[in-house]
Amino acid sequence: MSAPMGMLHAMSHHGGQAPDVGAGTRRRVWAFARPYRNKVTGFVVTVVLTSVLGVIPPLLFREIIDGAIADADRRRLTVLGGLVVVAALAHALLSFLERWWSATIGEGVIFDLRVALFDHVQRLPLSFFTRTQTGALVSRLNNDVIGAQRALTGTLGTVVANGITGITTVVTMFLLEWRITLLALLLVPLFVLPARRVGGVVADITREGMNLNASMNATMTERFNVSGAQLVKLFGRHGDETAGFAARAGRVRDIGVRSALYSRMFLIALTLLGALGTAAVYWFGGSMAIDGSISIGTLASMGVLVAQLYGPLAQLTNARVDVLSAFVSFERVFEVLDAPNPVADAPDAVASTPGPGGIRISGLSFRYPGADEASVASLETESTPDEPGRLVLRGLDLEVAPGRMLGVVGPSGSGKSTLASLLTRLYDATEGSIEVDGQDVRRLTQASLRSRIGVVTQDAHLFHETIGDNLRFARPDATVEELDAACRAARILDVVQRLPDGYDTLVGERGYRLSGGEKQRLAIARLLLKDPDIVILDEATSHLDTENEALVQEALAEALAGRTSVVIAHRLSTIVGADEIVVLDEGRIAERGRHEDLRGAGGLYADLWEGLVREEREGREPHAPRV
Repeated sequence: MSAPMGMLHAMSHHGGQAPDVGAGTRRRVWAFARPYRNKVTGFVVTVVLTSVLGVIPPLLFREIIDGAIADADRRRLTVLGGLVVVAALAHALLSFLERWWSATIGEGVIFDLRVALFDHVQRLPLSFFTRTQTGALVSRLNNDVIGAQRALTGTLGTVVANGITGITTVVTMFLLEWRITLLALLLVPLFVLPARRVGGVVADITREGMNLNASMNATMTERFNVSGAQLVKLFGRHGDETAGFAARAGRVRDIGVRSALYSRMFLIALTLLGALGTAAVYWFGGSMAIDGSISIGTLASMGVLVAQLYGPLAQLTNARVDVLSAFVSFERVFEVLDAPNPVADAPDAVASTPGPGGIRISGLSFRYPGADEASVASLETESTPDEPGRLVLRGLDLEVAPGRMLGVVGPSGSGKSTLASLLTRLYDATEGSIEVDGQDVRRLTQASLRSRIGVVTQDAHLFHETIGDNLRFARPDATVEELDAACRAARILDVVQRLPDGYDTLVGERGYRLSGGEKQRLAIARLLLKDPDIVILDEATSHLDTENEALVQEALAEALAGRTSVVIAHRLSTIVGADEIVVLDEGRIAERGRHEDLRGAGGLYADLWEGLVREEREGREPHAPRV
C-alpha cells in the first residue's frame, strides 16, 4: 500500500461510536488508483520537497533576528531576506505542481470509476432495471461519484501534504528546542478526540442525506417525464406531490443544518486547541528566553513552526472527517458495481455469424430472478416479495424453420413477452435451451446474438434526439440514401420529408412529438437498417387505430420478407398467415397449428377469433380480447 493510501487507510479506521469503514472499500479505492502509482510517487516527492521548503523560512527568521539584526549586518540581512523570498517562490511553484499531481490522480481515478460504473450498469440484466428506481440509480452515477471525486482531488492532497509537513515540522522543532517541542506535542491527542466522535456522526449524516437525495431524484425522474406529468395533472395531485417532496427536502435541509453545525463546532474546537498550544509555547519559550536559555530568534522561529504544526494537524483532523464521508460515497458506488449479473457471456463464448436464422426451443422453462439475484436493495423503494420457484414458462418445445413465421397468442400473463425476452437473451432459461442455427444462445456472445435479431415492441422507444440519430442507433454509418430506403419501406418517408428539419427533427422524450403509428413505423425503419436475420414483433400493432395499423402492417410485410420471425399478437389478424401459431396459457402450449386448423378446433384460439369477428360485425374498433 502506497504512502497516500496508507494515510487514508489509517484515517478511515477508527473505533469508538463511529462505524468502521470496510477494509474492502479501502482496498478497492486503491485498486482504482494503482494505474496511477507513478504519478502518486511524483506527488509524494513533490510534497516532501514542499514540506522541506516550508521549514526553511522560520530558520532564516532565526538567523535574521539572532544574527543579522543583532550584529547590525545589513548585507547579511539583505541576503537572508532574499533567501526567504526565493524559498517562498519555490514553495509556491511546488505547491502548484503538487496540486496538479493530486488533481490528475483524483480526476483520473474518478474517470475510470465513472466509466466502469456506466459500463457495468449497461450490461446488467433487464431484471435489474425492472426493480430499480431510475432516479436513485442516476443519483449513484452522479452525486455519489462526485462525492468520491471531491475526496480524491481535494482530501488526498490535504492528507498527504499535511502529514509530511507535520513530520518535517516536528523534526525541525526538536532540532531547535526539544523541551518546547514536547510541550507542543502534549496537546496533539486532544486534536484526535473530537474527530473520533464527529467523524462517525458526519458519515452517518452524509449517508442519510445521500439516500434522501436519491429518493428525491427518483421522484423527479418519475414525475417530470411526459407520462408522469400527465398523470399528476389528470388526477389533480399537485398538492399531495408537492407536500411529499417538501417533506423529504425538509429532511435534507435539517441534515444540512446539522452537518454545518457539527463541522463548525469541530473547527472551533480545533482553533481553540491551536490557540491554547501556541499560547503555551510562547509562555514557556518566553520564560526560557527571559532566563537566557534560548535566544529571541529561536523563540520567534518556534512560534512560526508551532503554527505550521497545529495548522496541518487541524486540517488533517478535519480531513479525517472528510475521508469518512468520502468512503460513504465509494461504498454506495461499489454497491452498484457489485450488483450481480446472471446473464453474462461464458468464458468460451463464440460470436454468432450471420445465417439462415433457424430457431429451436427444447424443454424451455423459466422463472424470473429474485432480488438477491439481480438487484441492489437500496435502489428499490420497497422490497417486493418474490415467488421463488414459480415458473412463468413450462416445458416449451418449438421450432421455427429459417424464413418461416411463428405466431404466438394467449391470455395476458401467459408468458408471450417473456418468450421474446428469452429469445434475445435478456434473461437466461431456467431449464431447457434455445438454439439459433444449431448453437445454444448461452454459448454465444450477447452482442453477436442480438446483432442478428431485430425487435419491435408495442411501445417503441425513441431517444430524445433527432430522427436521424434514432435511426442510426441501428447503424451509425448509415447514409441518407440508406435512411431514405428504410423509411420508404417502413411507410414513413413522406412524414419525414414533410417535416421542416427532416431527419434533423427532434422527436421529444420517448418520441412524444410523433403519433403512435409514426413511432412504430420509425421503429420498423430502424429495424430494417439493422437488417437482422430474425425479427421479433411483440404486439407491435396493439395500440394503433385501423388507419395506422394498415400502414404499419404494410411496413411489417417488408420487414418480415425472407426473414425468420416470431410474431406475438394482440390482434389476431396479424398472424393469420403464420406458418404455425402456438397458443400459450399459464406458461404452457395449449394449442398449436395453422390459423384455419385452430379456428376449427373449437379451443381457446377459436374463442379469441370469434371475439374479434364479433367486434367487427358490431362496427367497433376491432380490439380483440387481450391475448
